[in-house]
Amino acid sequence: MIPTSLDDIKKVLSANLDIEGIDLDSVNEDTPLFFGLGLDSLDAIELVIILRKNYDIVIENMDEGRNIFQTIGTLRKHIEANRKK
Repeated sequence: MIPTSLDDIKKVLSANLDIEGIDLDSVNEDTPLFFGLGLDSLDAIELVIILRKNYDIVIENMDEGRNIFQTIGTLRKHIEANRKK
């Protein structure tokens, strides 16, 4: 398992998604991706692409995605457990 820090996730999200106006210093493991960062369904598609491109992780179905994309922490843990790059 390759460790993935909260700061790593914040950097990837801020570089790839439109989350301007969000104070990244206030983002923690429990921050909801959609209500906390203001992401929408298009951002969910972008997250799937980011996972594939940056970590070689494929989201198999929407139910799996809903669980992974609940919070910054659930996303980080999934990346840490499944990344191949």
